[in-house]
Amino acid sequence: MKAIVLAAGQGARLRPLTDDRPKCMVAYKGVPLIDRILASLRASGIEDIVVVKGYMADSLNPAGARTFTNERYATGNMVATLFSVEDEIVGDVLISYSDIAYGPGIVQKLEASDADISIVVDLAWRELWQKRMSDPLADAETLKLGDGGRVREVGKKPWSYADIEGQYIGLIKLSAKGAAKLRALYARLDRKATYDGQPFEKMYMTSLLQRAIDEGIEVRAVPIRGGWIEIDAPSDLEIDVAV
Repeated sequence: MKAIVLAAGQGARLRPLTDDRPKCMVAYKGVPLIDRILASLRASGIEDIVVVKGYMADSLNPAGARTFTNERYATGNMVATLFSVEDEIVGDVLISYSDIAYGPGIVQKLEASDADISIVVDLAWRELWQKRMSDPLADAETLKLGDGGRVREVGKKPWSYADIEGQYIGLIKLSAKGAAKLRALYARLDRKATYDGQPFEKMYMTSLLQRAIDEGIEVRAVPIRGGWIEIDAPSDLEIDVAV
């Protein structure tokens, strides 16, 4: 299996910590996020790792990983960064955001999924969100599940906690068939349309996943209960999570 780590972002909400480094190089409990991610991937048996850089690309040189630079990082989003290395989206592929920390156990659960497209979903998300912010509902996104763990909805604005059965954490697995389906879906999207209010270039990953769901492509949840953290603001660095 190959892993693609999306590490092009600046992380404006982490300033001043990201004034002189990419977001993924900010340290959580003394260890840069990118180092934690690579260690968890390798501990799970994944050695072929692609890191897609962007902001301050010259300062990000992770040992043992292949690197590419998304030169258009400033005008795009996660999906654009992923598809800047479209030729790498073949075979079994694990896709990871780079502003999260997680242990190898979560990677191994994701690897074990036999679905064409799988995403990690934290069912105990509210416990973490309550540590991160005073109003968890303000920052959370919808996630609704159907039979067999099939995801019915992801990434919308929730009206109540009833709209949130878990939170997508930023980890995806594609089988070879799933990778082909996602590439084909991306190829036929209207470049002039908007997606959840965003132009094509700035499309959210959840918008792409929802489009797949809407077209009848199965996206299956891999459930966890904690054991990870998102680092989006300096205050997140003060939360102690075992990862």
